[in-house]
Amino acid sequence: MTAPLLFITGASSGIGQAMALEWVRRGGRLALVARRGDEMRAWVAAQGWGTDHAEVYVADARDLPAMCAAGRDCIARQGLPDVVIASAGISVGVDLGDEADLEVLRAVVETNNLGMAATFQPFIKPMCERRAGRLVGIASVAGIRGLPGHAAYSMSKAGVISFCESLRVECRGFGVRVVTIAPGYIDTPLTRGNSYSMPFLMPADKFARQALDAIAAGVGMRVIPWQMGVLARALRILPNWIYDRAVAGRGRKARTTQ
Repeated sequence: MTAPLLFITGASSGIGQAMALEWVRRGGRLALVARRGDEMRAWVAAQGWGTDHAEVYVADARDLPAMCAAGRDCIARQGLPDVVIASAGISVGVDLGDEADLEVLRAVVETNNLGMAATFQPFIKPMCERRAGRLVGIASVAGIRGLPGHAAYSMSKAGVISFCESLRVECRGFGVRVVTIAPGYIDTPLTRGNSYSMPFLMPADKFARQALDAIAAGVGMRVIPWQMGVLARALRILPNWIYDRAVAGRGRKARTTQ
């Protein structure tokens, strides 16, 4: 029997890489999408994997035709994946009082939202025809309630949640499950530069195990770790005046420009 295949973006580091490693540990094959193909191939070689374990496809999440082409190439070379995870994403602070940061916001949305849609697109119809498969969007608790200094990231991750919810209903009758994973604070290079407190910080390998379990179960949405899920639900129902006071003065995500 052919080992199950995972098509994943954002596996160059962080939670994407942790999920890729956990997938192989469980006996699966990988289709890895990265902007820098040579670096991705070097990482694959360092794991001691051959082409029976992993294939690398080169595409930038913001290049929609290239992302769609990578998906079609994967189907041609490795077959239709069992699971597709859109994990590529960027998280930067913005100050929209500065006009230049509109381009930063554009980059976040193009990567986190349009890139996810292009990741899924080649697989939706064939998965529905097969009547099996998993499409997985990586959201964030920042998409459940907006955080100051995180306007671009919070907006994009709220979009991931709503997009996946819409697609979940569309695909469910065809046997395809759409799963939203919303990480809290996970110990990765992305979070290590944060200057503010990160409650319930979780190691990336532990997150990966719980995320793949949730994907296998076909849940609609899962916040990881569960403690952050409880906190996020509580924040969601807080009246605005209480929420505003609770997060006022909270540290901002580091700002950057393109």
